[in-house]
Amino acid sequence: MKTLMVFDFDHTVVDDNSDTWVIRCLPGQTLPDAVKNSYRKGHWTEFMGRVMNYIGDQEVSPDSVRSVMETIPFTTGMTDLLKFILENKSSIDCIVISDSNTMFIDWILCAAGLQAAVDQVFTNPAKFNELGCMEVQCYHSHDCERCPVNLCKRKVLELYLSEQSDRGVEYERIFYVGDGGNDLCPTSCLRGHDVVMPRKGYTLEKQLARLKGQEDSDYLRARVIAWSSGSEILEELKASMYS
Repeated sequence: MKTLMVFDFDHTVVDDNSDTWVIRCLPGQTLPDAVKNSYRKGHWTEFMGRVMNYIGDQEVSPDSVRSVMETIPFTTGMTDLLKFILENKSSIDCIVISDSNTMFIDWILCAAGLQAAVDQVFTNPAKFNELGCMEVQCYHSHDCERCPVNLCKRKVLELYLSEQSDRGVEYERIFYVGDGGNDLCPTSCLRGHDVVMPRKGYTLEKQLARLKGQEDSDYLRARVIAWSSGSEILEELKASMYS
């Protein structure tokens, strides 16, 4: 049976937030207060729609946006990890579930020659309209109270696993790699022999530590192994595959 690698993107695959990195394409590399202050908690994707509208209004071309996005740094060791996955596609499936958008992720992976390492990307759809402004839509709607309105990563992962099962694909082990608060919800559908890998020092690691300290910790069955570089994730993946 195959192994499934599930990645968040921002502060996981790349070592920054792609949604804030894009602001570097503006002449002053900053947003006006009217745009900055329009964010409402849980409604990040709507906020990013306004950000991209403002960037379009400043007549920043799509090519300029792409050029800036292609400079975002990968997290240490992550390109080696993705290259290993690419070289072992017969035994590893790989998906990204992210609150970024389709264009940013595609540009960044393509620039590094790593798009073929990832089988599917689940994120907010984006496209440029006829005025040259990027439009970002919510990935889906859901009724999960723990997650932002546009994306419940648990629902995405559960549906993916169900569809794979319908195709006759079952996974010996799932590795879930992330950093943020919205990566906690999908860990609840992992099994006892699966592995959740929170980035050291980030929100997900702290939330998992709190969960493990609770008596009724049935919410989390998977093993927890924290990481600070892609090479540590690669070591765990190899150990799992070759044991």
